Amino acid sequence: MPPPPINPNAVFLNIPYDEEFQELYLAYVVGLHCFGLEPRLTFGIPGGERRLDRILSLIQSCRYSIHDLSRVEVSPAPPATPRFNMPLELGLTITWAKMHPKRHTWFLWESTPRRIQKSLSDLDGTDVYIHSGSPGGVLVELRNAFNHPSPPPVSKMMDAYRAVEIEIDRILLEAGARNLCSASAFRALSLVAIDAWRRIQADFKK
Repeated sequence: MPPPPINPNAVFLNIPYDEEFQELYLAYVVGLHCFGLEPRLTFGIPGGERRLDRILSLIQSCRYSIHDLSRVEVSPAPPATPRFNMPLELGLTITWAKMHPKRHTWFLWESTPRRIQKSLSDLDGTDVYIHSGSPGGVLVELRNAFNHPSPPPVSKMMDAYRAVEIEIDRILLEAGARNLCSASAFRALSLVAIDAWRRIQADFKK
C-alpha cells in the first residue's frame, strides 16, 4: 500500500495526553500555529483501520514530528506501569525517516538536560530540545528547531498563548469535553489559536 500524500506543513505531536501536561500541550499547539504549521495528534485520527496502522499513516503524512519524552515515569495507578506508547511512536517515526529521509524530519524534546542519555541511550548523539517543563521553554525551542526565515518573536507567541489560555473553559464547554485531549476540543483549540495569532500579527505590524 503506497504511503499517504505528505502535508509539508503538518507536524505530528507525540506528547502525553493528560491534564498535568495541558500547559505544554497548549504551548505546542499555539506555537506551531504561530509558525504557520499544522499540529496533528493521534486522537484526531478518524476511525476505521487498526489504531497502529492509523498512527503510522498519520506519521507518514506529516513532514515533521515532535517527540516529547519528558514524562519518564511510572503510572501511579495500580498496577504501577510505565507507558510505552510514546517511545513506540518515536521508533516508528525513526524507521520511517531512515527509509525516507527527504519526507520526514523528527525532533526529540525533554525537560531535563542529559536525561535522555539514560532513558534512551541508543539515541546518544541526537540533538535534544530542552523545554524545562515550561510553556515559554516550548516556544523558545520551537524557534531553535524550525529553520524559519522570519521566526515569530517569543514574546508575541506568549501573547498568543495567553490569549488562547483564557478561552479554554469556553472551548471545553462548546466541545462538551472534560479536557483538551479530544478531537472536537482540539479542532476548536486550533481555530482559536489561529485567530489569536492573526490578531496579534495585525497589531504588531501596525
